[in-house]
Amino acid sequence: MPATRGARAAASGADTLTTLAVAIDEFADAGTVPAVQRLVHRAARRLTGADGATLIVREGGHCHYVDEDAIEPLWKGSRFPLENCISGWAMLHGEPAVVEDVFADPRIPQDLYRPTFVRSLLVVPIGARRAIGAIGMYWARPHRATDEQVAAARALAAGAATALERARLAQEVERRRVTESDLRELCERDPLTGVLNRRAWDQLLSRALRKGTQPLYVAMIDLDHFKDYNDRHGHPAGDALLRRAAAVWRSAVRAEDVLARYGGEEFAVLLAGCDEDIALEIAERLRLATSDEQNVSIGVARWNGRERATALVERADKALYAAKRGGRDRIVLAA
Repeated sequence: MPATRGARAAASGADTLTTLAVAIDEFADAGTVPAVQRLVHRAARRLTGADGATLIVREGGHCHYVDEDAIEPLWKGSRFPLENCISGWAMLHGEPAVVEDVFADPRIPQDLYRPTFVRSLLVVPIGARRAIGAIGMYWARPHRATDEQVAAARALAAGAATALERARLAQEVERRRVTESDLRELCERDPLTGVLNRRAWDQLLSRALRKGTQPLYVAMIDLDHFKDYNDRHGHPAGDALLRRAAAVWRSAVRAEDVLARYGGEEFAVLLAGCDEDIALEIAERLRLATSDEQNVSIGVARWNGRERATALVERADKALYAAKRGGRDRIVLAA
């Protein structure tokens, strides 16, 4: 089988170990997640001599093709379900996907590849235990990635995983610092559960809307049959249940999300900067994290960019009560 341009470029390029070492050094100097992401696909092309390379990030149940470096446009900015793309296959199985002919492999959504130059590919997952993404390398002519190319790509993915986690940790620390500073200025916490109280929630939500934060979701959570629980077990037990629920919910949301006790057994969560899939995934985590002794109903609403805070919360609240009417222990997304 004839060698591709990418294979010839890789054979005549710099020594693989040197190229890999340079990439790792570049990762170390990149202090932010976007900076690391920009380096990954470029390093992948240099390392394998591919005609194109993409960085794919796992977002909930989707593959997000964040960036690319290729001889022709591919899928930059697109999102596909994990089970419908070869990148998702590599992430879910935790192993490389080596495809010599994309039109002869049943794992490939062929209609997606027909408009592209891609004939062969190699995809390696990023992350050892649970893949956080993948690196895709593509060739315009038939090419089966060699063992050396697979090994080099896996080493690059390991370095990228470390760099991304380090950058994300630094980013989270900074977000926590800013958030805690804001909260100290704003208000008190609910004395029973330790989460923000209604006053804090109202101020934070209004502030987010004034900033025009998009996308932005509000989730309203209500413990099902809480009055019956109080009647059966007494108010001290009910208070203990609220404390336990708030504690597990705090661990189920992201660092930048805002959890507050809205009143009684009703809580509210502010989810900013995430798409619908992520917002619903977090809501599902909240539902599943609740103690087995008590279920919850959740209503979720996306801010339309114009409505006031009271209208947004009211839509989420209506979705919450639709969840209750629908049988409880479920999530409803507001229209």
